[in-house]
Amino acid sequence: MKTFLEEVNEQINGVPIQRCYHCRKCTAGCPMAVAMEHNPNRIIKMIQMGRREEVLASATIWLCVSCETCITRCPNEVDIARMMDVLRQMAIEKGIGAKEKNVLRFHEAFLANIRMGGRINEPALMVHYKLKSGDLFSDMVMGIDMFRKGKLSLISPRTKDMQSVRRIFEKTGPV
Repeated sequence: MKTFLEEVNEQINGVPIQRCYHCRKCTAGCPMAVAMEHNPNRIIKMIQMGRREEVLASATIWLCVSCETCITRCPNEVDIARMMDVLRQMAIEKGIGAKEKNVLRFHEAFLANIRMGGRINEPALMVHYKLKSGDLFSDMVMGIDMFRKGKLSLISPRTKDMQSVRRIFEKTGPV
């Protein structure tokens, strides 16, 4: 039977996370670390210690914004953003919901948007998310302001190679 560490490494399919020597550069650069219950360095340590349930139930894995500052700063190129993606997917497969309100709904809306066009269309993403969350009007004024300033386009370009996008979704399973 595989350890939690082995499962995570296998799914990351890149630099093994045991290459982390806990210098904490990832945490120092993470824009979301202040909001996380466990910083990125601590999540790696918890994985190494086999604390599967605690990691998968953690709000931290849902707060990562995948900005990749962590991998940019890591002297050993440990891909923490990819690790967080893997952990979110593992949590979904185990039926463990996100602690943060509506984060899983946003995650699902984001992936559905990518599946639809291969790229993000912000207005379509927000409509999908707003319908899933039931929070229809809380930031409508901001959305209108962004549209007026040209920050949101109603039509976004589609990916030319949608077959590749479909293959990715087929390999990774349901959203």
